[in-house]
Amino acid sequence: MPLSLLDIVLFRPKYAENVGSVARAMLNMGCKNLVLVDPQGYEVDRALPLATFHARHILEGARQVPTLREALAGTACALGTTARTGGWRKGLRTPARAADEEILPRLREGGRVALVFGPEDKGLTNEETSLCDQLVMIPAHPDCTSFNLSQAVLILLYECFQKSLEKPYTPAGPPTERDVSFEERDTLLQNIQGALTEIDFLRDQNADYWMLPVRRLFGRFRLRRNEYNLLMGICRQIRWVAGKANVCAKTSGSAADGNGE
Repeated sequence: MPLSLLDIVLFRPKYAENVGSVARAMLNMGCKNLVLVDPQGYEVDRALPLATFHARHILEGARQVPTLREALAGTACALGTTARTGGWRKGLRTPARAADEEILPRLREGGRVALVFGPEDKGLTNEETSLCDQLVMIPAHPDCTSFNLSQAVLILLYECFQKSLEKPYTPAGPPTERDVSFEERDTLLQNIQGALTEIDFLRDQNADYWMLPVRRLFGRFRLRRNEYNLLMGICRQIRWVAGKANVCAKTSGSAADGNGE
């Protein structure tokens, strides 16, 4: 379900650059309705670099109104954001709960919903929050409970976007590979043993015994075919380098014997 009926209302934003960042965050989450209430010294040219070319249309289509009442006219539900608790600011919703219980149900019914964000320096006052139906607070570390304006917008829109999807988004992940067979595992371990022997990591005498910890290590995890191919390639390279080193050592030894004569 698209967020076409969701309004992002910025009440008296102080910095045009923050408005640009908000527009970019809105675009990321599929929300395009931006309302600016009495913006302070707002210039769209200062906001555009932060919005980037992709979100330019959101800034150009933003609605500017003088009062919060006018911004909320026609909405079925308005949710204000706050970092402060106490007083009558009780029963605050988290972004996830607000999306589940208030925002998405209203949007599915065809109602218009507004998310209201206050000025960067002090947020919404009691007078402004009294115009909102519910309040939302983003949980944060007590040392710093306030968020950058665009960060707060992005967090709320992220919850709305994720919960509006018909199917939850899950990363595709790496290609699925089959497990190696017993024969492949045994072949690999033989090659590892040969490689470790050639670089003198394993003792020539009783190499099978010294190989036991390596076999136990590989027995603790599922080995996939692509991992098998990788390890076999490493073994081949080790044996090639070891063989080349042995040839060089023998050549050097023969040259030394010749000089001695």
